[in-house]
Amino acid sequence: VQLQASGGGLVQAGGSLRLSCVGTETILSRNNIGWFRQAPGKQRELVAFITSNGTPQYYAPAKGRFTISKDNTKSTVYLQMNNLNPEDTAVYYCNTFPSTGRPFGQGTLVTVSS
Repeated sequence: VQLQASGGGLVQAGGSLRLSCVGTETILSRNNIGWFRQAPGKQRELVAFITSNGTPQYYAPAKGRFTISKDNTKSTVYLQMNNLNPEDTAVYYCNTFPSTGRPFGQGTLVTVSS
């Protein structure tokens, strides 16, 4: 079962978006869930993850601007992204972290215009 990311779109610099990652109750209760992104010509990178018990961890691109959260009743992990800039343009993916061998889904495209 893949985790399905959605919520991307086109936004102006300084704007906000909220991404959603829908999984299953079992997946979210047993795994950390990470948000990754891959910009054109670059490797996929981890921006944040949330542990199975709800503790968030942020990496450089996300610190101070992004908030990761989860709603267990909806089996969904969110990534609230504020103060976006053109460098945030990428396809965003969610998946278990560390890898459990689960393949990445199609992701959701975020485009930030200047």
